Amino acid sequence: MADAIGENGTAEAVEKALGLLDLDTKARLLSGQDMWSLPAVPAIGLRSLVMSDGPIGVRGVHWTAADPSIALPSPTALAATWDPELARRAGRLLAQEARRKGVHVLLAPTVNLHRSPLGGRHFEAYSEDPYLTGEIGTGYVTGVQDGGVGTTVKHFVANDAETERFTVDNEIGARALRELYLAPFEAIVKNARPWGIMAAYNGVNGSTMTEHRELQQGVLRAEWGFDGFIVSDWLAARDTVRGLKGGLDVAMPGPRTVYGEALAAAVRDGRVTEAELDEAVRRLLTLAARVGVLDGAAPAVAPADRPGPIDGDALAREIARRSFVLLRNEGAGGRGAVLPLDAGAPGGVRSLALIGAAARDARVLGGGSAVVFPDHVVSPLDGLRAALPPDVRFSYAVGAGPTDELTPAAQGFELRAVVRAADGRVLGESRLPGGQVQWISDFPEGVSYEELHTVETVGTFTPRESGAHSFGTRGLGGLRLVVDGKVLFEGEQLPPDVGDPFEAFMGSPVPRGQVELTAGAPVEVSLTCAVARPEEVLLDAVCFGLLHRAPERDAEELLREAVAAASAAEVAVVVVATTERVESEGFDRGHLRLPGRQDELVRRVAATGTPTVVVVNAGSPVEMAWREEVAAVLLSWFPGQEAGAALADVLLGAEEPGGRLPTTWPERLEDAPVSAVTPSEGRLVYDEGVFIGYRAWERREGSAPAYWFGHGLGYTDWAYEAMDFTPGEGDGEALGTVTVRVRNTGSRAGREVVQLYLTVPVPEGDGEGEGGGDGEERPVRRLAGFASVTAGPGETAEATIPLPRRAAEIWDETESAWRLIPGTYAAEAGRSVADRRLWAPVPVRTTA
Repeated sequence: MADAIGENGTAEAVEKALGLLDLDTKARLLSGQDMWSLPAVPAIGLRSLVMSDGPIGVRGVHWTAADPSIALPSPTALAATWDPELARRAGRLLAQEARRKGVHVLLAPTVNLHRSPLGGRHFEAYSEDPYLTGEIGTGYVTGVQDGGVGTTVKHFVANDAETERFTVDNEIGARALRELYLAPFEAIVKNARPWGIMAAYNGVNGSTMTEHRELQQGVLRAEWGFDGFIVSDWLAARDTVRGLKGGLDVAMPGPRTVYGEALAAAVRDGRVTEAELDEAVRRLLTLAARVGVLDGAAPAVAPADRPGPIDGDALAREIARRSFVLLRNEGAGGRGAVLPLDAGAPGGVRSLALIGAAARDARVLGGGSAVVFPDHVVSPLDGLRAALPPDVRFSYAVGAGPTDELTPAAQGFELRAVVRAADGRVLGESRLPGGQVQWISDFPEGVSYEELHTVETVGTFTPRESGAHSFGTRGLGGLRLVVDGKVLFEGEQLPPDVGDPFEAFMGSPVPRGQVELTAGAPVEVSLTCAVARPEEVLLDAVCFGLLHRAPERDAEELLREAVAAASAAEVAVVVVATTERVESEGFDRGHLRLPGRQDELVRRVAATGTPTVVVVNAGSPVEMAWREEVAAVLLSWFPGQEAGAALADVLLGAEEPGGRLPTTWPERLEDAPVSAVTPSEGRLVYDEGVFIGYRAWERREGSAPAYWFGHGLGYTDWAYEAMDFTPGEGDGEALGTVTVRVRNTGSRAGREVVQLYLTVPVPEGDGEGEGGGDGEERPVRRLAGFASVTAGPGETAEATIPLPRRAAEIWDETESAWRLIPGTYAAEAGRSVADRRLWAPVPVRTTA
């Protein structure tokens, strides 16, 4: 890929364009013209450059279901595949989606670490391990940029929790910062050459990241050779001069930012030089050239060189089933393992009960900026109903749900938004499939933010159940809610007292009243909002929503129905889940329990004696105190739009669950080695150093998690037969290569993820201290490589895994450099960090 500055005539075109710009235009180019785009300059052949959120889909510039997007499984699910090449294919699909929507740069991937299980946004990041994160992130970035679309690897750096994310200063030792939090960024910069990096909200060691000269100009650019642009997280840029000198190129969103006119003024009065400004503009123009919006420069990837068309539905389904992690699979009643179900086959399952509100109303993605709007979602109920043979008796029971809160109007609603001026004139209309108005610097045709006064969500609702339906609102301003001619609320909703401005603007769900409705009988609904315009809000935005909850039935009655359904079936599948009020951008979790009465539901179904399979739909760890009481536990993460189809593939045995845990799952929150996410007086101290995740668990005696990092079962068995280490040559990037031979000892074809861990070295007797003379406490072992193999029954396969030099290095805080630690290490191959089958000695020597 020709993506370096200077290739394809980029440097010449950039310098020519830069030379034609005056000071004010250069400063304006570094400031968003609206929520998602940068200004065009026709005089130099520069078209507007468009950015979009994109971890699991490309939303585009419209935050609405009227412009649907393919919804892939969550980033944590992608990491659970342990397959960088699959991540690359996902990236290529997203590039295809981006081009379709006129998007040039994706605001992804998120490569912050799962430092604590309480992180509210972990579903959008990959793993607790920096090596796995870097490998999956490299695949993703390479795939997106294969398609000629840019990426912004985020959030640089240590944005590992949401609490006080705009203001927190994370205090991190230099060694932990290098070995853990910077490591995935370094790997991706060196191996995938991303075209962008996003600077985080938080501070690190006293400096907010958008102004962090040491990390942005020093480490990222000077040390690693990053040649792309740095963009702020949205509203993260605080200071004009410190931002530019610190390395921040673009301040988003616009038009009101610390760049633009303020930056031109800073140059004129000598607080920054025009040469410093030119460097930032040069990087921005280079990005424009790479994505093909600067005349005179060939794009980094010519249209003819882009990957061919990709079937988004098929890839979403493949990633989902490859990500499912089978934690437990026990037999019952004389049978072997309960999964796969072999439904309808001779001797197989003849009756199946599916239980749980989360099986009918599937949550397939996380909350916050990662949200996209797919044109369809296959729920577990839909997927199993379609896949089961007709001679299998199938029943469904709600049992219990993950929430009793109101949710955005969706099922049964037909709505549109009507925008009026203060004098009542209709300025424009928009279809509103999801019940929520979320317009941020992007309004229906004919509507300007300055002129709009009210927005009315109006249409019909056709209930699928009779009874007392609850309605509510979310958002700010003067609100009037009417259902079937009944005024349920009329008044003003004020901003909540919360620290996150995005959460404050959107508000929390508020119940407003109930109306008795009849199933199948449509009624008129409307929610009118007199738009609030808080002075402190920097965005031109209108955000509010109509909320709904179906009639509530007696909880005990629902649980009894679930027990009855399970008792009458040969196997029960219970689907449990978290909600966007549990896992979302903007806040961290307070506990790891499943919401509602879902834990009780699992226990009562399991108590029937019917073999019970529990499908856990969550983006990060939840407590499962019942895990030993059920036959099987399957993690589905947030599995994207094809959730139910992929689940049916795996449960019924058409496909194997291919996932392995990217994060260690504790038994209980109080057992987790690291749980602090709440700052004290604005500071959050990472006092655990390099010991997070499995590294911390292995350090503790007499304590083990529920499930270790790397764990995951399949539908066949594997024997690890042989392992060899071949040393590398000289001072290369690899210590050598490990080859592992495995045999499929089961009765069906399968896929195995061979994981390679490197232990601390045996002391060499040189008197310099434990660990070969490093004098530092080190994790017992660390993930150093992995590879996937496939084999049929009885067949063998070999995994060849390079062993990186970095696995035997530490960051020397005294010398501010990487230092190779000599000694005899052990390379261990196995199925998880706790299930290691083979080992080989790895002698490491320093050279004079």
